[in-house]
Amino acid sequence: MPKKSPWFVYLLKCRDGSLYTGITTDLKRRMKQHSQGKASKYTRAKLPIKCVYNEPQPDESSAKKRECEIKSWPRDKKRKLIGKKKLV
Repeated sequence: MPKKSPWFVYLLKCRDGSLYTGITTDLKRRMKQHSQGKASKYTRAKLPIKCVYNEPQPDESSAKKRECEIKSWPRDKKRKLIGKKKLV
């Protein structure tokens, strides 16, 4: 049985200092898409971007729930999260 790819929740810091939260199964591919302006309307308009945080999740459902949770937080709480974790 092939190994299941983990899901990741990630935060990007955009050129204007704003933070973008997303999910993916392939961080390297997704960062390339964002950098090329092909991943989302939001980041396309705010290039360049830098991945400042990511965390693995066991499945898509968990990743979506965590993404929603983080998106609901105020900026200060997101910044504290970024400061606590090194990137994978």
